[in-house]
Amino acid sequence: MKTFNSNTDNNDEWLTPPSIPQSLGTFDLDPCQPIKPPFVHALKGHNELSDGLTKEWQGRIWCNPPYGRETFKWLAKLADHGNGISLIFSRTETIGFHKQIWDRADAVFFFKGRLKFYHVDGTEGGTANAPSCLVAYGTNNVEAIENACNRGDLKGKLVKLKG
Repeated sequence: MKTFNSNTDNNDEWLTPPSIPQSLGTFDLDPCQPIKPPFVHALKGHNELSDGLTKEWQGRIWCNPPYGRETFKWLAKLADHGNGISLIFSRTETIGFHKQIWDRADAVFFFKGRLKFYHVDGTEGGTANAPSCLVAYGTNNVEAIENACNRGDLKGKLVKLKG
């Protein structure tokens, strides 16, 4: 299991820009944090060694899952859990996006421009090789994204899928 994003430099581990989860409030669990995180996004975390996908999730979840074929296994678990936000590439045409996001999420936030992820040492990395989005499960998480947008912390477009 990998707990990170791929990128154009062919490094495996790319971490969430810390300002994103910080702008969204407190998270109880990050099931995909690195083994030695330079910053944490939740009160509790699982990493590659503890395999967060197989663990029970409780509370509000922050999830930047492994990108690629495994992404939608994590999104299915988050959708079943019903309380969290995930950061993924916005590959809107894929079967997984249709099944786990268009059909199940409460909202999707599309970032304006491409994100810069971070290296495992905490330094800023290069620009992502695809656009990114936040996927919200639970109305409280839609509200958290709306609030971050209203404060100017997030720039982009929020699309509500339910309600």
